Amino acid sequence: MSPYPDEPDEPDGYRSVTDLLERPPVPINWTLLDAEQAEIEWHDLDQWVRWLKSTFGLTPNIVPPYWHRHDELVWELSALHCHWLSCYHESASPSAPISWMREFAEARARLRDWVSICGTRLDRDRPTRQTTWPGELPADAGGEIEIRDRNKDFADFVREDVLRRRRIEAIANQQLVG
Repeated sequence: MSPYPDEPDEPDGYRSVTDLLERPPVPINWTLLDAEQAEIEWHDLDQWVRWLKSTFGLTPNIVPPYWHRHDELVWELSALHCHWLSCYHESASPSAPISWMREFAEARARLRDWVSICGTRLDRDRPTRQTTWPGELPADAGGEIEIRDRNKDFADFVREDVLRRRRIEAIANQQLVG
């Protein structure tokens, strides 16, 4: 069974399952991705998280619908995805999958902690609360919102992230040119 059940027939530039499994995986540093890389990684991770949720019957207290809006969940799920790719890569040891299962058990405990801390749920979401240290400006707490259409929100989120990265790239390129 494919680990990416919702993989589009025409990948539109996203990596195919075959491509993902043929190339050795590399860690993803979300802060260093350019716009093009980020768009690909967001879609790859989302497809894998959907597979993970459905394959293992994960509840929203482990993987909530708005996981993409919480950095702590993105980093944890991204690390777990990278580890899965490594353990199921053709060059991996035959015992690597059991290592992934062991790490997955530990990651589920951490994900429960992250979800509890950030406060996102199946039907509601709010930004992760930030502690303001003495001398810092108070963080905008943001309000709780109702989750109506997870897929639309994910598409909007990725589009905004890609546009933000493109603006940063444009500014950096302009500064390099002079």
